[in-house]
Amino acid sequence: MKITVVGAGAVGATCADNIARKELAEELVLLDIKEGFAEGKAIDMMQTATLLGFDTKIKGVTNDYSQTAGSAVAVITSGLPRKPGMTREELIGINAGIVKGVAENILKYSPDAIIIVISNPMDTMTYLALKSLGLPKNRIIGMGGTLDSSRFKYYLSQALNCNPNDLQGFVVGGHGDTTMIPLTRYATYQSLPVTDLLDEATLEKVAADTMVGGATLTGLLGTSAWYAPGAAGAALVEAIVRDEKKLFTCCVALEGEYGQNDICLGVPVIIGKNGWEKIIDYKLNEKEQAIFNKSADAVRNMNSVLAEMKLV
Repeated sequence: MKITVVGAGAVGATCADNIARKELAEELVLLDIKEGFAEGKAIDMMQTATLLGFDTKIKGVTNDYSQTAGSAVAVITSGLPRKPGMTREELIGINAGIVKGVAENILKYSPDAIIIVISNPMDTMTYLALKSLGLPKNRIIGMGGTLDSSRFKYYLSQALNCNPNDLQGFVVGGHGDTTMIPLTRYATYQSLPVTDLLDEATLEKVAADTMVGGATLTGLLGTSAWYAPGAAGAALVEAIVRDEKKLFTCCVALEGEYGQNDICLGVPVIIGKNGWEKIIDYKLNEKEQAIFNKSADAVRNMNSVLAEMKLV
C-alpha cells in the first residue's frame, strides 16, 4: 500500500503524520513544489518512528510525481492557505490551476488512485477534479464536511459539557462560512436528541460557531487551521485503506440526490475501499432543504468562475 500527500505545509504534513502513526501504508510519499521542504518534513517525521513505534516509510520529494507511482490514495492539500479576512471563494483563481495540475500529475502515475481534495475552496476544487479528470465519481472525495462535522461535535460538547466522542452530529452543504448546515435536528448524545437537552438559543449559537469555526481559527492563528483538517484527511484515508464502511459527510458528485445535479456538495456518505460507496438520505425537512438549495446556489456561483477561466 502506497499513499501520496501533495503539499507539505501544515495541513499536508499533519495529515501525513497521522497516516504514518496509524500505519495505513507501507510507503508514504510527501510531495511539495518548494525545494527540500517535503524532504525535510519527511526526515523529521521519520525520526519519530522509533519514539512512536510506526513502520511506515516516509519519503519527501520535490515536484517529482514519478515517485508517487502506484499510489492507492492521493490527498491534495496544495494551494494558498487562507489569510485573515480572506474567504475561501477568493482562493479560486489562485488554487484552481494548482489543484488541476496536481491531480493530472497524480493520475499520470497512479491511474487507479482515489483522490481526496482538501484544498480550498474545497467544494469548487472537488468539482474541478471531477470535471477535468474524467474519473468515476466515487473516486473523487472532498474532505470539508468531515472537518465541519468534527467542529460541530466539538461545539456541542462544549455546550453539553460532555465527551465529544459520545456525540453524533453531521454538517451538510457547502464547506463555507455561510453555506454549511449543521443538522441540529439529527444530532444526538448517547442516542438522546440534543434538541431535548439544549434550548433553541444555545443550539443556534452552536450552529453559528460551527459555521465560522474555520474563520475563528484563522483570526486567532493568522492562517488556516491544520491539526483538525489534517486529521480529517487521514480519517478518510483510513476508512478507504481499511474498508471501514464508515459514515462521513463528504463533498461528492450529486446526480439528483438531495434535489441537486451537476454539483459536488457535502452529504453523508459511506467511505470504503472503493472511495465513497453510497449516499445516505437524511430526509431533510422543508426548511432544511431550502437552506441546502441556497447553499448549492452559492457553490454553483463559485463553480461558474471555473468556466470563466476555461478550466471546466
